[in-house]
Amino acid sequence: MTVNVGTIDRIVRAILGVVLLYLAFGSGLPLFDGAVMKYGAALVGIVMLVVAAVRVCPIYSVLGVKTCRN
Repeated sequence: MTVNVGTIDRIVRAILGVVLLYLAFGSGLPLFDGAVMKYGAALVGIVMLVVAAVRVCPIYSVLGVKTCRN
């Protein structure tokens, strides 16, 4: 698969992934006490971190979006 995630997009995804994982497991907020919100946020956070690491977003590929220069 070709790279389709740019640097700024990658940084934003990494930060969002870390924040979601923190909210899910470390924040103690009542919103994340339920299993659906906790594990939903964790799943989205992990996906964001993986996309930031590999620089390939499947949704961008389907839509034909490319945020990198190449």
